[in-house]
Amino acid sequence: MKAYIFPNLDKKNSLDITVETCEILHRNGIDVSIDNDYSGKFDLSFTAEYGEESELIAGCDMVLAIGGDGTIIRCAGLCTAFDKPILGINCGRLGFMAALEHTELEKLSLLKEGRYTKSKRMMLTALVYKNGKLKGTFNALNDIVLSKCSGSKIADFEVSKEKRLISSLRADGIIFSTPTGATAYSMSAGGPIIEPELECIEFTQICPHSLFARSMVFSPDSLLNIRCHANSDAKADLTIDGNHVFDIGVNDRVTVKKSENSVELIDIIGGSFFNSINMKLMQPLKGSNETII
Repeated sequence: MKAYIFPNLDKKNSLDITVETCEILHRNGIDVSIDNDYSGKFDLSFTAEYGEESELIAGCDMVLAIGGDGTIIRCAGLCTAFDKPILGINCGRLGFMAALEHTELEKLSLLKEGRYTKSKRMMLTALVYKNGKLKGTFNALNDIVLSKCSGSKIADFEVSKEKRLISSLRADGIIFSTPTGATAYSMSAGGPIIEPELECIEFTQICPHSLFARSMVFSPDSLLNIRCHANSDAKADLTIDGNHVFDIGVNDRVTVKKSENSVELIDIIGGSFFNSINMKLMQPLKGSNETII
């Protein structure tokens, strides 16, 4: 068995966590491979395989992403091309997609024994059309967001499904998320939590100018078209998993649909998603001993 290590060294303590991860894998008979860019950065007791990233991922059995959810999202773009599962190790803050916290590294020994499951996660695709011509295609594991540009007024958005108008709204923006991304921006904007193995498209409004705005959930085979009806000189930002990719004008259209790609996340202890919900969202409400003034 071989594991490719994908670390985010910008995270606090991630260097030490990466070294400990590699050592545990090695002790359990799992070969370790790392990108050439990290050669000499890890003080290991054994010789890891260093090489070109795409070649190492193609030849591994799984990828270990060490960081936060953002690290796993960046890693997902690489893993979909080679159909490799990802095991996330959280050394960030929430880390909903991570299978292990950095304090649980000894459980990595279960990998060699095959004591883990894989959770298939759907992705979304955004197609950007300018003057009727396709200008860009982007895949998202978490969400696709259209929002008013900084400094501009509130925008009008029109959402339709297969030429039928679904919603015409005035808001700061709109979010289309996967079930995996339901616990990210969409939840902060009031959207529901969705079991991540489900397949659907969640639609949530950001600060809508309405008393009755609610999130909507569409079937995975839906083809959703979005237009922004702002002033002629105004733009809307299109962001994919938090990264700005396009300015959307009044004559442009964005189509959102289920992606042909998907990602498999490794769950090494079972029920890690619900454990995360309980420990990272619910627990502060249940039993804080701190006095609130």
